[in-house]
Amino acid sequence: MSQSVCILGATGSIGQSTLKVLDRHPEKYSIFALSAYSRIEELGEICKQYQPKVVVVPFDKVDQLQKVFKEKNLKNIEILTDKEGLITVAKHPEVDVVMAAIVGAAGLLPTLAAVHAGKRVLLANKEALVMSGDIMMQAAQKSGALLLPVDSEHNAIFQCLPQNYLQIETNQEPQLGVSQILLTASGGPFLNHSSDQLKHVTPAQACKHPNWSMGRKISVDSATLMNKGLELIEACHLFSIKEHFVTVVVHPQSIIHSMVQYIDGSTLAQMGNPDMCTPIAHALAWPERIETHVPPLDLFALHRLDFQAPDTDRFPALTLARQAMQSGGLAPAILNASNEIAVEAFLNEQIGFMDIPAVSDFVLNEIANSSADTLDMILDIDRQARQSAQHRIMQLSK
Repeated sequence: MSQSVCILGATGSIGQSTLKVLDRHPEKYSIFALSAYSRIEELGEICKQYQPKVVVVPFDKVDQLQKVFKEKNLKNIEILTDKEGLITVAKHPEVDVVMAAIVGAAGLLPTLAAVHAGKRVLLANKEALVMSGDIMMQAAQKSGALLLPVDSEHNAIFQCLPQNYLQIETNQEPQLGVSQILLTASGGPFLNHSSDQLKHVTPAQACKHPNWSMGRKISVDSATLMNKGLELIEACHLFSIKEHFVTVVVHPQSIIHSMVQYIDGSTLAQMGNPDMCTPIAHALAWPERIETHVPPLDLFALHRLDFQAPDTDRFPALTLARQAMQSGGLAPAILNASNEIAVEAFLNEQIGFMDIPAVSDFVLNEIANSSADTLDMILDIDRQARQSAQHRIMQLSK
């Protein structure tokens, strides 16, 4: 039976990779809804090819989209807007699968809506889980939603764990013979840069990842290792495990996507070429497998696989994330919000590269932490952290 898919963030890199996978299996999947933020011309091209029933864009982009639809002779596609539109399509009764690929905190509410509605949620938006980890996981348990990781690292961990691992109730201790999770990191474009060199890197350099094709925000996060810090927090929630059972391993080739160690001395690794179509296909079809265009590894061409510990002196973002997870409560949401503002300021050349983690460190120390009991509390602290970060950036840029 064909499944109906909603792609939140259709024009981004994850959205584009999702479309590539769907293209190979038209008998299995159809597109019900798409969303985009600013790339309206690209959205129009996608709509022409896939003919969704609904699209969601910001309210101020509606006139532009209607003009594009008229030029392409596209009719009978409903246009919804803003947060309300995203929530509507995420929980729509005709939708079976939601690809949650909106970048940053903007993806929180629609992702939660899909979880509450009991959908199969393909989670590419790590920030949503970082902000609302306990709330989202409890909602999934209550609704029966299938929350499947699309980040290559978390998808790799999921593949290496016992099949029923996510179904057991844990007390944050490893279960079923698992002893440790090894979360791999490429190290980004500045792995071998000195502290002095890091002070002078440019946004263009930070956005040029050596292995992956990603958006600007996540590329900068990868360069600071904040992306790996957020992934550490995500892993703790997804796999119900305390942060000290998660070890970050720098693996520059990005061939081993993550590993799981067991008490008998075994280490299971998931390997593959660095292409997001593989984890997307896995999450889309699980527990089955479907074909992608991604070629299998040529093991004879792999001359070496390198591993090293991360340098947290040069890349303090990883320590900030671990400390935020240890503190719990609202600290991860504060970290995420301040980082989003700092990355935007760096991309706009308002602050330097090393100022990004410094801003988050400042905000984490300025705002009092408390328990994350409700969604309103999380959204309120998100606003506070953004304001604090903006104030700190103004001070740094004078």
